Amino acid sequence: MDWYPLFNSLRIALISSVIVFFTGICAAYYIARLHPVLKGFLDVVLTLPLVLPPTVVGYFLLVLLGPRRPFGAWFLETFDARLVMTWYSGVFAASVVAFPLMYRTARGAFESFDETLSDAGQTLGLGNAYIFWRIRMPACRQGIMAGAVLAFARALGEYGATSMIAGYTPGKTATISTTVYQLWRTDNDTLAFRWVLVNVAVSAVVLLAVNLLERRERSRSGHGRRPS
Repeated sequence: MDWYPLFNSLRIALISSVIVFFTGICAAYYIARLHPVLKGFLDVVLTLPLVLPPTVVGYFLLVLLGPRRPFGAWFLETFDARLVMTWYSGVFAASVVAFPLMYRTARGAFESFDETLSDAGQTLGLGNAYIFWRIRMPACRQGIMAGAVLAFARALGEYGATSMIAGYTPGKTATISTTVYQLWRTDNDTLAFRWVLVNVAVSAVVLLAVNLLERRERSRSGHGRRPS
């Protein structure tokens, strides 16, 4: 059994999760503070990949990154590297489809943050960076963590956009999802079922780890409270 699809899926999911973690938090933080009209417009644009069919997302990525398109052709000519049909093409696809989950979850956490805590920090002379990382982020960490987990799970299971922009090449671009589909197409149900079990096991381990972290966090918060 070739384990490359597992390695590639985890690699793509981890890299894309890191990308959407920071971009999602940044977008959520600034958009949550905008005028409602502008915020509503940007919210629609950034959340669109969540409701579009993955194949449509893949088509848009091909239009943008294809070697015969302006940006893809420029990148190929400048760096002698293609942006499609490679393993890192899957990172682009996974990042786009996972971003809305991170963004919306983080935005909800930031909007529920008590701004009086930030105002109090500014009154004490604390800088904006300190307030963001030491006050706002710890207060919103449960929502942030939930968004990160959802983004990782979505990136791990991505198929539609990945199959269009990265394709399926054993040992090069294959992921668990594309491998399951190709095995099913060739009537190799036994091996396809094994990969399904691998995917289920990885997802279960991730969710279990998050539950343990949340339980530890609640336990720590409970111990940190002083009886009134």
